[in-house]
Amino acid sequence: MQKKIKDSLLDALSLEALFITEQGNHFEVIAVGDLFSGMSSLKRQQTIYAPLMKYITNKSIHAVSIKTYTVQEWKEFKKTSV
Repeated sequence: MQKKIKDSLLDALSLEALFITEQGNHFEVIAVGDLFSGMSSLKRQQTIYAPLMKYITNKSIHAVSIKTYTVQEWKEFKKTSV
């Protein structure tokens, strides 16, 4: 399922980096791309949810935690998380 999610997101969105972890049918998505620049946090979430709706509606995904970053935000996050 992790590969299907990754493929769906990469096919639909222009991302610089994508990290997905899976625990049963619960997933965490970390998406990095400049497409998030200027978007509200709600719009960022909706951007990730849209390509995954088929998996949510067929219950392959029960829950998903989403974190989104622009490339610059990701660089800053990595600096502060080390």
